[in-house]
Amino acid sequence: MNKLLLILFLGLLNLKAITWHTLEEAQKLQKQNSKIIMLNITASHCPYCKKMEKNVFQDSKMSKWINSKFIPVKIDMDFDDIPLNLNPKMTPTFYFISKEEKILKVIPGSWNIEDFKDLTRKIK
Repeated sequence: MNKLLLILFLGLLNLKAITWHTLEEAQKLQKQNSKIIMLNITASHCPYCKKMEKNVFQDSKMSKWINSKFIPVKIDMDFDDIPLNLNPKMTPTFYFISKEEKILKVIPGSWNIEDFKDLTRKIK
């Protein structure tokens, strides 16, 4: 019984989480569905990144919206190489990348749900 409850609880947690991919996974998925890659450059020491993770990306409606519109990728600049010759000046910084590896939009900084959705709504 306890195992069943744990499985159900973990399943519910996954419903509200963003599905983060590696860049390689995202590029393969992008060839199949042509969605835009949302590349989140973060850092383990960044309080603004943690705030956005908690207040924006763990929101069930927002995570569902992001998963439906973009292929989310998270790069921690403390541990990972920054791809595509990108040069973020701060964390978090969000790059929106087309199938042709063209940068469609760059959004630096931490945002609340409403503002981040407004900033990303028209990216195509």
